[in-house]
Formats: sequence, structure tokens, C-alpha cells
Amino acid sequence: MLKQFLTGAVATTALLLSQQAFSAPQDPINLDQLLQQLQQGQFEQTEENKQREARFRAEADEQARILREAIAERDRLEQLSETLETNFEKNEIELAGLTDTLTQRMGSLRELFGVLQQVAGDTSSKLQTSFVSVEFPGRSEQMSELAQKMGSSSKLASIEEIESVWLALLQEMTESGKVSSFETEVTLANGEKVNKPVTRVGTFNMVADGQYLELVPGTDTVAELIRQPSGRYLDTVAALEQANDNPVKFALDPTGGSILGLLVQAPDLGERIDQGGTVGYIILALGAIGLIIAIERFITLTFMGGKVKRQMKQPEAREDNPLGRVMAVQRNYPDVDTETLELKLSEAILREVPKIQRNLTFIKIISVVAPLMGLLGTVTGMINTFQAITLFGTGDPKLMAGGISQALVTTVLGLVVAIPMTLLFATLNTRSRNIVHVLQEQASGIIAERSERSH
Repeated sequence: MLKQFLTGAVATTALLLSQQAFSAPQDPINLDQLLQQLQQGQFEQTEENKQREARFRAEADEQARILREAIAERDRLEQLSETLETNFEKNEIELAGLTDTLTQRMGSLRELFGVLQQVAGDTSSKLQTSFVSVEFPGRSEQMSELAQKMGSSSKLASIEEIESVWLALLQEMTESGKVSSFETEVTLANGEKVNKPVTRVGTFNMVADGQYLELVPGTDTVAELIRQPSGRYLDTVAALEQANDNPVKFALDPTGGSILGLLVQAPDLGERIDQGGTVGYIILALGAIGLIIAIERFITLTFMGGKVKRQMKQPEAREDNPLGRVMAVQRNYPDVDTETLELKLSEAILREVPKIQRNLTFIKIISVVAPLMGLLGTVTGMINTFQAITLFGTGDPKLMAGGISQALVTTVLGLVVAIPMTLLFATLNTRSRNIVHVLQEQASGIIAERSERSH
């Protein structure tokens, strides 16, 4: 036991000496000083332990106080929670009762607001496609917001909002009977945007600078139609823009653009001819050649008939007309007998007939060949149409209708050429026959006169 105590004392002494060595150098000490230092260190350690115990007791009291406060706060919050739960249940019961009362009191009024929401949505869709919205923008967005507001919440519409729907419908109805002029931005056919005065005809059409306009979907702006209708419709646009207070004719589209869209899609005369292809152009070329020949024959026969009529009133034969050349036979052969003179006159008439009836046969050939070529083009087009049907099927009726329409264009062209050619041939042939008949009549008179003199 003593050995352990001495060992501990030595270790403690060594520790203190090492601390003193690190803290500051001191003079060598003896055993009394060592014992004194040990006693002093034990005292300091005891004091430090007492301070720790005091601090621990103080902190334990503080922790106990905090724990008591936390328990008290928990009890208070639990009591508040129970109170709030009780109030919440009471409020729910009261709210359910008030909701039932509101539902009972509203009755058919709720149906009214449902109809109002539907009307607001329909009105918004209508105003989006109305030309009136170009002059009065923002109406469609207002109706759309009102419809969404009434559909997404249980809040009822105010009197002002109900009146806004009524006013929008009333404005649309009133403006549909007006012709209004104002300035707005117009997108031209080349994509350029310019401000120009436009004329609105009710809710049906808008025009500017002699052109029809269309409403750009989803916006309140307008643009020129890339393809305009035929000239007879554009003439009414010009008349409308130049009119003052006097009534004028105007090509109105009551569908708001549907009929106009179909009209601009219809091919014009040039496009129809292009659909005929090579056969169609050949038919038109033959028709042009036949028309030129017919005009030349008409002019020639007209002048020739006039000269023949003048020759009939003159006793002397003139060489500038067929009748004069036939009558000159009598002068050239004054002493021949009747049969010889008859043969000479027949020869002279036969000589004049080809000049009178020149190229009439070609006109007749064109009148016969043109419909046959049209039929050829139709058959060729039908073959191509059925080949397309074989490849792509019959799912698209427009494919069949378009192919058949193009195939029939050549038949139309053939008939268009054949009918006037037939009429022209009949007219010119009649004129030429009349002239030949006059020659034959005058030749018979000459023969009769010679026969009377011979007897």
C-alpha cells in the first residue's frame, strides 16, 4: 500500500515538475517544497471540483425550469387545439347550413349563370371570327376571361359583367347592318404590313384598295386574299369604295368568307386551258387556224358577192369578178353554136368554183376533228385518273373528281372549237353556193339568149 502511495507521489511530482518546466524555469526544490506544492495542488483541484458541482446544480435547476415551462406550453397548446377543433367543427356545420340555404335561395338563378357562362364562351368564339372585332379589338378576350372566371370559381358574375355580354351581342347585331370605314393594319399579299383605310360591310366582308380582305385566325388583324375572285366581283368592290350615299351593287358573302374561299379556289379560264394539256393546246391551235381561214373567206366572199351583184346590173363583162369572167365567154366566142357555148360556160364556172369554195373543206375538217381530239384527251385523262386510283385508292374523293374534271376539259375545248366551226362552215358554204348559183343562172340565161338568136 505504501509502495503504491509513493509511486503515485513520485508520478504526481514528476507531472508537476514537467508543468513547471514547460511554464517557467525554477530553482531546484527539496522535499518540503514538494510536499507543499502537492498540498496546494490538491486544494486547487478540490476547489475546482466544488465549482463544477455548483455549476452542474445550477444548470440542473435551469433545465428543470425549462422543462416545467415546456410542459406548461404543451398543455396550453393542447387546450388551444381542442378549442380550435371544436370551433372548426362548429364552422363546418354552420357553413354547410349556409351553403344549403344559398342553394335553396338561388334556385333557377344558378342555371341562369350557367347559361351566361355558355353564352359568354359562344360569344367569344363568334367575336374571334367577326370583322367587327378588327374595328373594336379586345372584345373576344373579355368574353373569354368572363367565361373562364365563371367556370373556374364559384363566384357569381356581377351586374356589370352580365351587362358586358349583353352589350357585346347588341354591338355585334348593330354593326352587322352598317358599312363602316376606318384605318387599320393590313398584311399585303407579299407579306408587307401597312396601315390603310378599309371598308367593312357588316359582319360579312372587308375590302381595301379594290381587294377583298380576310380575317387572320386568332387575331384582330386582316390580310389581303392571296388569290382574288374574278373581275366581276372586284368591280363591285371598286364601286363600293367610290360610292358616297347612293346605293351600289356589291358582291356580298353572307357566310363570312366561306363562299368567297370557294370562288377564289375555282380555276380561271387560263388554268382551265392548262388542264387540257398538249391535246387542249392542239385543239385551240386548230380552232385559231380555222377562225383565221373563216374570217378570210367571209371577207373574200362578201366582196365577191358585192362585185357579182354589181356585175348583174352592168351589160359589159368585167374581169374582176367571177360573173364577169363567165360572161366574157360569150364575148370571146360569138359565133359558136349553143352546145359549144354551154360547154365553154360550164368550163368557166368550174374554173371559178375552186376559187369561191377555197379552204371551206378545211374548216369542215376542223369541225369534225376537234371533238374527236377532245374525246382522245378525255380518254387519256381518264386512263391517268384510274391509274392514280389504282396507286392511292379511293379514299380521297377529290383525287377522283379532280382527275375527271381535268379529263373532261379537252372534250369541252373540242366542242368549243367544233360548234363555231360548224356554224361558220354552214354560213360560208351557203354564201359560196349562192355565188355559184348566180353564175349557173346567168350562164343558163346566156345559153337561152344565144339559142333564141340562132333560131
